[in-house]
Amino acid sequence: MPEQYILAIAEGTSYTRVLIVDHLSNIKVHLYTESTQYNPAANRVQLDPGEKWETIRGLIKQTLAKAALKGSDIAAIGIASQRSTTVVWDRNTGKPITPAISWQDTRAADFAENIRLQWADKVYRRTGWTLSLMHSSLNLRWILENVPDARVRAEAGELAFGTIDSWLIYNLTGGKVHAISASNASATGAYDLINDCWYSQWLDFLNIPLKLFPEVCDDSGMFGVTDPDILGVEIPITGAIANIQAALFAQGCVEPGMVKCTHSNGTFLNMNTGSKVVISKNGLNTIIAWRRNGETIYGLEGFAAVTGSAVQWLQDGARMIDSPAQSESLATSVSDNGGIYFVPALTGLSAPYWDSHARGMIIGINRDTSLAHLVRATLEGIVYATKDFLETMRNDSGIDITSIKVDGSASRNNFILQFQANMLGVEVVRPVNHKAEGLGAAYMAGLAVGYWDSPEACFANAKVDRVFKPQISDEERDWLYAEWNKAVKRCMGWVE
Repeated sequence: MPEQYILAIAEGTSYTRVLIVDHLSNIKVHLYTESTQYNPAANRVQLDPGEKWETIRGLIKQTLAKAALKGSDIAAIGIASQRSTTVVWDRNTGKPITPAISWQDTRAADFAENIRLQWADKVYRRTGWTLSLMHSSLNLRWILENVPDARVRAEAGELAFGTIDSWLIYNLTGGKVHAISASNASATGAYDLINDCWYSQWLDFLNIPLKLFPEVCDDSGMFGVTDPDILGVEIPITGAIANIQAALFAQGCVEPGMVKCTHSNGTFLNMNTGSKVVISKNGLNTIIAWRRNGETIYGLEGFAAVTGSAVQWLQDGARMIDSPAQSESLATSVSDNGGIYFVPALTGLSAPYWDSHARGMIIGINRDTSLAHLVRATLEGIVYATKDFLETMRNDSGIDITSIKVDGSASRNNFILQFQANMLGVEVVRPVNHKAEGLGAAYMAGLAVGYWDSPEACFANAKVDRVFKPQISDEERDWLYAEWNKAVKRCMGWVE
């Protein structure tokens, strides 16, 4: 019988990847394209769901062609997708009723602030998610309130809500399946972790009909089969997982206490906490890491919405650099940051501060400040945010974290990883393959159909590229971090 492969779709905020993965976890073929985000106003970040689907559909066909494979050569399909992005479509036509609202969007900030005293603690204790703009439910409410006839149509059962995984599954199955993976459900801020269902009391307050919501399924399990019109045959879709959790699994963090850090447009620090729900006492989010065979694994998470995208801003907005790769050489061309601190709160501050009214700030500029200092301060700002998370995670878990695995596009930047090892006081391990989320999606799909018989079989051939170890003293680390905290305090509450 000819060898079969797993096809994985990794759909992020600014990119789409399609991978073909074999039994040894090698990536046979990988194609990549950048995604378009639209910013029609300062507080809006959105995408075109129809454009997103057509891009992915075309990329799947191109990837199969490049690998000289046909649909029947694929054993299963897995999806890793950006979380919390809100899509609403017409159940009859399959057409979105409005652009999708990105997880980076801030249009619901005032409403979130107005209900904070009434709902923040209740929502946090039930969903594990701090009341923030990462809640899909807040953006779903905005759509129902502001798109003509949306609420009436929702009440009539004509509309469907989902995150990007739901949208892709719906389209891949030819409109037959309306589902969401457990990991993505937990990232909507509307899933009750205690009772394992949608948080109806919260949705009633927001006046959101429960009939809008998809069925919650295991991350590794049957979601349906592809419409034959897409690839010529029916292929089982057996994996769907939030991209951050996909990377946690792909990095082999399958035991409680294991930690990984994803450096992408945002930076996400995640710890596996096992089969018990742990609600943070210090502002971290509790996530469903994944659900397989009906067993749920949970995790803790700290995230900064703007880190790698701050480097993109240096290129596209400020036009200080020609490419993100240039940032490393500029940062290492000076011996320190020259007293410059860049707090990349371009859309507010997340854990542990949770201030949606904070804004980005560069402070400490003097007559000796150079372009290199500004760029170095930007990269350092990415790392300081992860230190904020790590200290909180140590306190919540009671575990002394000594090693972190890293992935994501910005993990190729040696300066960031060395500074991360310095500031966190841990070893930072970078794998040879940094496309962890795509592999995580492949593993979820493959495990469901027996392509791999265990998680250990998935990771058997994983290789380490480089290990970064701390190279500064505790005193220097503490002084630098104290200066960072001073800068953070000055940017908070800026737009109030």
